[in-house]
Amino acid sequence: MTLIDTAGRLLPPRYMARLTPVFDRLASIATATDETSAAQRMAIIAFAIRIVSAAIAFVSQIILARLMGDFEYGVFVFVWVIAIILGNLSCLGFHTAVIRFLPQYRSAGADEAIIGLAITARIFAMVSATLIAATGIAALYFLGDRIESHYVQPLFVGAFVLPMIALGDVLDGTARANGWPVNALSPTYIIRPLLILAFVAGAIWLGRMADANTAIVAALAATYFTTLAQFLVITTRLRNRFPAQQVEVHFKTWLMVAFPIFLIEGFYFMLTNADVIIVGIYLPPEKVAVYFAAAKTMALVHFVYFAVKAAAAQRFSALVSGEDRVALASFAQQTVQWTFWPSLIVGGLVIAAGPFLLSLFGPSFQEGHLLMVILFAGIIAKAMIGPGEVLLTMAGELKICATIYAAALVANLCLNIVLIPLWGLHGAATATAGAMVVEAALLHLVIRRRLGIAMFIASAALPVRSASSAEAG
Repeated sequence: MTLIDTAGRLLPPRYMARLTPVFDRLASIATATDETSAAQRMAIIAFAIRIVSAAIAFVSQIILARLMGDFEYGVFVFVWVIAIILGNLSCLGFHTAVIRFLPQYRSAGADEAIIGLAITARIFAMVSATLIAATGIAALYFLGDRIESHYVQPLFVGAFVLPMIALGDVLDGTARANGWPVNALSPTYIIRPLLILAFVAGAIWLGRMADANTAIVAALAATYFTTLAQFLVITTRLRNRFPAQQVEVHFKTWLMVAFPIFLIEGFYFMLTNADVIIVGIYLPPEKVAVYFAAAKTMALVHFVYFAVKAAAAQRFSALVSGEDRVALASFAQQTVQWTFWPSLIVGGLVIAAGPFLLSLFGPSFQEGHLLMVILFAGIIAKAMIGPGEVLLTMAGELKICATIYAAALVANLCLNIVLIPLWGLHGAATATAGAMVVEAALLHLVIRRRLGIAMFIASAALPVRSASSAEAG
């Protein structure tokens, strides 16, 4: 409020007259206690964190590419993407199940169940990730001669980061479910990339080679540091907020929800990252570097969707458990507006600055500009329906959501396999954009049929069935 009052005193009257409605709305969001305002506050905070994190990630990737060169940088990003995917999948959906159950337990005053859920999710994710890492190390030992030599050692080191990535994702979900966006997002998206860059620079200064092995070891150290610090902070806040003397565990109930989420997110992560992996399989590391740089530049647009998704999950969960379908449809349409228009504006600016941004990575990276344009088409298609999969997940439509992602993933893989040999990097970008269009179309149709909500940028806020009934009346 002080900032808004100060702006009112400093700005010229003609500007203040135009901005007063905006300031009034911001003041309302900042002070209101209703659930929608709380979700909007979380969206604003998450959006701000994503802006900062996108800038940090972009600058850090530029510096890493400059330090390492396109070949070693391509090796590093290929291995790091695999580690992120496997680490997230190691949670087996428990990190999102926490968001699904914790608000309900909090409303019911079931502190024992909240603590039990938090502990169970952490242990399960850590054990699962350790088993996957051990399997990967064994595969490298027995099949290492069939893998390109420059990938073997980074993959081996990367296996040890999986447990911490899995634990970090569970802690992220726990913080989101409690409405703690700073604790949820800043460790992974701000602190970790800064530490990776600092550790790489420090290692090179101490005489280490500027290669993929050095970078993956730095990523390992940064991940352990940030995750353990996040663990201490969130555990302390949970104990203070939910002082339970006992622990309740409903493992079967949680697993029945978590496993379909695992299928959904497994398909989703493969859908969003399969292009990098397939490019790495078909093309040399230099091409992986160019593609990843283009995709990372377009990630400046993705953070809009991510921020809305992070803020909407808790509110969707509360509305779905209620009976007010009009409120649910209205909030769903708001999330579409929050997603589409910022994505369109930010995307247009990023595309316009594309050649310059890519040149920062190095001279060989400028061929990625057309890739950015192709990827932007898919991003906008996805933004037209907002965080539709979050609504389906919180509504319990887990199987159909998994089916949608499976269909989009199959389309993505098939298109990549066909188009990369034909068009190279442009084929990979086209396949990814095409899969996004398939995903958006299927999500829109399913949400309309299953929930009666037309979740689309050009749709009205009322439920489809309610609107139809009103017209009939």
